[in-house]
Amino acid sequence: MEILIYAGQLILGFSILVALHEFGHFLPAKLFGMRVEKFYLFFDWPWALVKKKFRGTEYGIGSLPFGGYVKISGMVDESMDADQKERMQKPPEPWEFRAKPVWQRLIVMVGGVTVNVLLAFAIYAMVLFVWGREYLPVKNLTYGVTPSALMKSEGFQDGDMIVDVDGRDPKTLGDVSLGILIDGARSVTVERTDSSGELVRKKIELSANIQERILESNDKLLFSPRFPFYVDSVLANNNAAKVGSFRKGDRIVALDGQPARYFQDFVEAVKDKKGQQVQVTLLREGHQVQVPVDVDENGIVGLQPRSPSEYFTFATERYTLLGSIPAGIKYGWQRLKDNVSSFKLLGSKAGMKQMGGLISMSKAYGPVWVWQRFWEMTAFLSLALAVLNILPIPALDGGHVVFLLYEAVARKPANQKVLEYAQMAGMVFLLSLIIAVNGHDIVKLVTGNL
Repeated sequence: MEILIYAGQLILGFSILVALHEFGHFLPAKLFGMRVEKFYLFFDWPWALVKKKFRGTEYGIGSLPFGGYVKISGMVDESMDADQKERMQKPPEPWEFRAKPVWQRLIVMVGGVTVNVLLAFAIYAMVLFVWGREYLPVKNLTYGVTPSALMKSEGFQDGDMIVDVDGRDPKTLGDVSLGILIDGARSVTVERTDSSGELVRKKIELSANIQERILESNDKLLFSPRFPFYVDSVLANNNAAKVGSFRKGDRIVALDGQPARYFQDFVEAVKDKKGQQVQVTLLREGHQVQVPVDVDENGIVGLQPRSPSEYFTFATERYTLLGSIPAGIKYGWQRLKDNVSSFKLLGSKAGMKQMGGLISMSKAYGPVWVWQRFWEMTAFLSLALAVLNILPIPALDGGHVVFLLYEAVARKPANQKVLEYAQMAGMVFLLSLIIAVNGHDIVKLVTGNL
């Protein structure tokens, strides 16, 4: 069932993004009097699943789900069929793309990217209006944070209270992680209790290559909220349930004699005890109780902790319809800047390994269909699609824009053969990239690293 949910969310989200992106090209082309021969969701190679001709344009759904396209007469594009090549050898007709002024063609080419950005802003505004924004402020982390192993090697400790990141006050732990990985922050100030019990501030200077190390470690979370481990429930069909000695409300305090008063401490401790029996020390009604339990091969005993909401005060921001619009634009603009900044990470070997294809995108949506998360992820992908498409690579919108800017400056179009060869080279590059990232997804899926 999870596979169907993953696939369903990806297909719906991807279809919305691609269809509206192509509509961003289609609409101005029509308004400027260009003849649009085809409008396709997905590529119709080797065949079209569905197609219908209406008012001179063939609308359809292709069989290759890696994008889509509009075929505009008189334009060197990804279709490059025999009819298009033959037409390009003749003088331009008034209704062809190449016959229109450069400024009109530029609007057509940036139309898709523009729609993707506006769509993301609109989705974020809608999400804020319908659901608002609930988050856990860093200042409300009563018990501090649990750093990942990598962050501990940088000098962070369990229980640290994060004060600022490069002099800026982070709102959430997500802001802290983005500040380090995307913005390149190199110092974090924390408050911690020293050996004498006094609260002191310490400025932690991060390694110069911290971004590379984060990507290599593949840490999903750099910091997580720290909270006491009270048992909320015992999961059925797990070893803790088979023992029958755990109860709701038990306070876990140690594992094999080592302190494990916080949930994250317990999780880390049992990871190293896979397939072994451990002694869990807990407090119940003022008495200390020892319970032996086996750890399964996944490093789990089957105890569900109380929800973090019982320990922390979450903040909720609500928006009116009018208030959600500027808030959505502001939030979307920040995510857009993060998208642009993240591209610099792809220049490293570790960064390239983080690239993912359709499987990674489907996993990002989650195994349960939650509409708020679906729309937030779709908005994020819409911005990623916009940034990717505006890159100056032939076969992408950005590549067409470069040639049009050249034409505007040189006052003459680029050589037809150059355009065709550039288009073919771009398509080869993109297809190779698609095969590579999706093949990488398959390898990660098989090896259990996805």
